[in-house]
Amino acid sequence: MPGASLLIVFSLISWWCVLRYDFEQSLIYSVCSTSLAMERALNEELAPHGITYRQWQVLGWLVLEGPLAQGELAERMRIEPPTLVGIIDRMERDGWLERSPCREDRRRKLLRLTDRVEPVWERIALAARRVRSRAAEGFSDEELHQLFAGLERIRGNLTRPTPPAEDLSPALADHAPESPAVVPPTTTPALAEDPRP
Repeated sequence: MPGASLLIVFSLISWWCVLRYDFEQSLIYSVCSTSLAMERALNEELAPHGITYRQWQVLGWLVLEGPLAQGELAERMRIEPPTLVGIIDRMERDGWLERSPCREDRRRKLLRLTDRVEPVWERIALAARRVRSRAAEGFSDEELHQLFAGLERIRGNLTRPTPPAEDLSPALADHAPESPAVVPPTTTPALAEDPRP
């Protein structure tokens, strides 16, 4: 029956449109695509200095905090330690950092910056500031504060223990749940200024 076929086609088109709308309007798509755009822009700015976005994060944390063990660095970067191994190996090979024994525990290795970083750090930091400035163009200080606070809430929601399956239904609607007062963002190398004079 032609009517039934048209109804099936219409239903499939409607289903596809709903899925497409849900995907393009979803919080996950928006945050992830924005993150990828920022990472791409930062990689482009950092390429002339011979480093990547992830390598810049490593340098930033070591400039900010000094020598760190690999596990501590992975925790600060919010990545798994095995993911960090390849990044560290390449950076050590290229002369950006070195592994050295910890004085208190000889079995523990600390990651330290080499002399290669000092002459180029300010240019690397400037490249990151240019991306940050482009990304924040047109935002007021209050809007940026709200954005940081909102992203911190999302991270908090996703890092606390997952509720039982029956409690997930409101989250599937892709709406933000009621939440407590705004929490100010934590300082990371992406937002911090270079602490050295």
